Amino acid sequence: MDINVILSESFEKWLKTLEYAPSTVYASVRYVNDFFFYLKSSEITNLEAIQPQTLTNYNKHLQCRKNKRQNGSLSNNYITSNINAIKRFSRYLQETGKPFFEVEIKTRPDKETSKIILTQSEIKALYKACDNSILGIRDRAILSIYYGCGLRRSEGVSLNVNDVLLKEKRIHVRQGKGYKERYIPMTEAVKEDIENYIYVAREKIRSFKNAKPEALFLSMQVNRLCGNAIIERVHRLAEASKLQKDIGIHTLRHSIATHLLQSGMTLEEVSQFLGHSSLESTQIYTHLANA
Repeated sequence: MDINVILSESFEKWLKTLEYAPSTVYASVRYVNDFFFYLKSSEITNLEAIQPQTLTNYNKHLQCRKNKRQNGSLSNNYITSNINAIKRFSRYLQETGKPFFEVEIKTRPDKETSKIILTQSEIKALYKACDNSILGIRDRAILSIYYGCGLRRSEGVSLNVNDVLLKEKRIHVRQGKGYKERYIPMTEAVKEDIENYIYVAREKIRSFKNAKPEALFLSMQVNRLCGNAIIERVHRLAEASKLQKDIGIHTLRHSIATHLLQSGMTLEEVSQFLGHSSLESTQIYTHLANA
């Protein structure tokens, strides 16, 4: 069977039918298209020609590929995500009756980056880097959603303005991992940051097109702010506050979990706050909190 755009589009529809998170669908299709490009450069044009050695060679290709965004090679996490997407693609082929291949490549996550935790002083520095401009007010609200409320990247992106229950001081997460919904409490400070964004900065952004968008976080084009744009804002804050750590949205989530445990919150309470399905996922933070 030929490898082409139609196959990629069919894979995307399959992922959506199985209700994968939008971010997972987007990333999986992108990684598989990268794999297709590699196959084409290796003069492999049909599924039947993919052999175990093909996948081994592709893994080596990823290991040697340069990182376009920073010096060095691709991270282990990036490579793992890439290979996992190919595994999903293989399962799609098998379940839809197409020629499929086994993916037996072992990958390992980045142990170092997964343990980056910011101190409370470093968190304060990020907040201090937010000015009173429209973007600065939005940046502060972003920190309050991802650090103050500990949301995952996709959860924050998916938030609508009516998911923010200001009177109840709660955030309604409708599209959590595994499509589980939960309510997250807001401290008074978090509530003030988000309320200020909604009624000041967001209103100004919305007025640019006289629109009534549902999304909580809006771009200057009055569209839903995407995950990559949010990461870029966090990176800018880190640079402005002169942090010597490579941080992302996950760093904010890791940090609040660790800080809550250090403040005396129980493992069960932190697990519920983070939306974990089991305590095992939360156990790592007990080690980090005691480090």
